[in-house]
Amino acid sequence: MFENKKIFILGMARSGYWAAKVLANMNNDIVLNDANEKQDENRVKELKDLGIKVVLGSHPDDILDESFDYIIKNPGVHFDHKYLLYAEKHNIKVINEIEMAYHLLPKGVKLVAVTGTNGKTTTTSLIYEIVKSAYKDKVHLAGNIGFPLCEVINDIKENDYLIMEIGVPQLHDFYDFNPDIAVLTNIYEAHLDMFKTREYYNENKKRIFMNHNKNNIAIINKGNKDAYELTKDIKSTIKYFSSKEQINGAYLKDDKIYYYDEEIIDTKDIKLQGIHNYENIMCAIMVARELNISNDIITNVIKEFSGVEHRIEFVKTINGVDYYNDSKATNVTSTQIALSSFKKPTILLLGGLDRGHSFEGLTEYMKNVKLVCSFGQTNNRIKEYCNKINVPCIVSETLKEAVNKAYENSSSNDVVLLSPACASWDQYKCFEDRGNEFKEIVKNMVII
Repeated sequence: MFENKKIFILGMARSGYWAAKVLANMNNDIVLNDANEKQDENRVKELKDLGIKVVLGSHPDDILDESFDYIIKNPGVHFDHKYLLYAEKHNIKVINEIEMAYHLLPKGVKLVAVTGTNGKTTTTSLIYEIVKSAYKDKVHLAGNIGFPLCEVINDIKENDYLIMEIGVPQLHDFYDFNPDIAVLTNIYEAHLDMFKTREYYNENKKRIFMNHNKNNIAIINKGNKDAYELTKDIKSTIKYFSSKEQINGAYLKDDKIYYYDEEIIDTKDIKLQGIHNYENIMCAIMVARELNISNDIITNVIKEFSGVEHRIEFVKTINGVDYYNDSKATNVTSTQIALSSFKKPTILLLGGLDRGHSFEGLTEYMKNVKLVCSFGQTNNRIKEYCNKINVPCIVSETLKEAVNKAYENSSSNDVVLLSPACASWDQYKCFEDRGNEFKEIVKNMVII
């Protein structure tokens, strides 16, 4: 399918680099293009040495023509990019790196895919740890969690297990991708800069089930209205979880998590606290049981699992003030969850890429927020929002300035929380870079 073809890769990053490497070994004519000229020089040289034409620094009009069979698109590229409009006009198929690599998987691979507005990374990571505990070196992790599928494809053998986090921009460019088990954690407003309407965003989330039949399992959050209503007509065998009611599935009751009325674990034995994390854990339990993993293995892993980096991650206590890194909170709902996790007076670091989204959804969660320090493209819009709800706000340009303002205005027993409610791409390549900078700033602060 991807041999002896002419292929255009739009966007280098990690996924474009690995897609190019894999395709170069299949006798393809490949052009890779990225508007950002600053790329890893060693990787660029490696691709050129493989015979790949690499064009950086702009999107020239003369490098794409009707002779190409595929465009492999980075998920971050907007749908109205001129190359994608050209492809649509000239019937060039647009896919992404995961869709391409899916066709290269060996026989019998058991594929678990997790999507949702929030909780994807925690859920995917926990599923991976449980399955790895049961099946050792037969388990692989890939997808939106930071490992392109092309990067691990050569390590995957027949009948292995593949656990993937899938974001909605990736779902948009899927056609044949079909997980054996698909998890939908929840659906809230997000990515409106790319999808424009909530309805179109929801439709694309649903694409994770588009190739399902009764032999495929869909694990759905019944307590989340959009997820429940959206998936009523899918062809999967649906299994539900809920933190709001006792149901025929996984549920929370009297501080214990049950799986079809069988008690699995008491929440007092779980390091991850909060209803949102109990929902993530229910997803993991349901997947593990579908994969015939024992309760002993499941509970042992859950008891030891302490979460993922950049998601309400404790960094340091300075002068009695606790600093938390929640850089992965790239939408308002994620920040709601973070604010719900603290009862202490909180200084909130808020800001980043301006997607035009509203911050109004934070209002009822701001009762413990004593100060907002805004930064990035949205800094002044956040100031306007804070003025409306009578919460003090200090405007900064950069995260470092905002952290310093938080430090100057903090008192013992406060929490300083980086939970931006915005994507990071105005000033960073990814939310991980933003979170790492925050941690570095905090760790270098001097205790008075």
